[in-house]
Amino acid sequence: MAPAKRPSGKYQPKGLPVLYEDSAIIVVEKPCGLLTMGTDRDKSRTAHTILNDYVRKGDPRSRNRVYIVHRLDRDTSGILIFAKSEAAKIFLQGHWEETDKRYLAIVHGTLTPKSGTITSYLAENSALNVYSTPDPALGKLAHTEYTVLKEAKGLSLLEIHLLTGRKHQIRVHLSEQGHPVAGDRKYGKNDGYATLALHARSISFTHPVNGRRLFFETAIPEFFTRLMGRIDTTAA
Repeated sequence: MAPAKRPSGKYQPKGLPVLYEDSAIIVVEKPCGLLTMGTDRDKSRTAHTILNDYVRKGDPRSRNRVYIVHRLDRDTSGILIFAKSEAAKIFLQGHWEETDKRYLAIVHGTLTPKSGTITSYLAENSALNVYSTPDPALGKLAHTEYTVLKEAKGLSLLEIHLLTGRKHQIRVHLSEQGHPVAGDRKYGKNDGYATLALHARSISFTHPVNGRRLFFETAIPEFFTRLMGRIDTTAA
């Protein structure tokens, strides 16, 4: 399975690089600080509104639109898939368990063991904080697989294989293990980092129309190399 390539010689929506586009899907790399979609409390510029403007090509009467398949937290960077039709969205969401999602995270401390799976039921309280609960009636089962790639300066670089996709799953699981993600002011500590060190690096999924297996991978963020030095993920 060869990686899909970024389109060339084409207009790109400002601040939201398009990695791939065809008649059914758009795959983009979301920067840190950009919401996937608006909320009742926040109507600011989002990846969703940027791409809606992009597919309408400046025509407010256009019926073209994009459909949200999944989300990334505002402060998480990396790959996002959008569908161009309701049918494509339903297909992708219906096959989401077959989608392979890999993240990079830099966390505080050193982990023992160096690889493993964190499992818990995740629930959300009235303050919109996610937490683990022993009660399966209150929470949704979540699995986070990790491998330590490098340790330096009291930090650890992890590859995360996201086996389920619950809200704030990676951040909560790692924080509750005593290893919050660097820059996580919600579930971690005020460590002085202005950027959350969590990046959705690669994704593999089945195309909703032609059935081909697609793979996309992004470069390692410069913030990660500033914190950890040279990063080699080939052993991951």
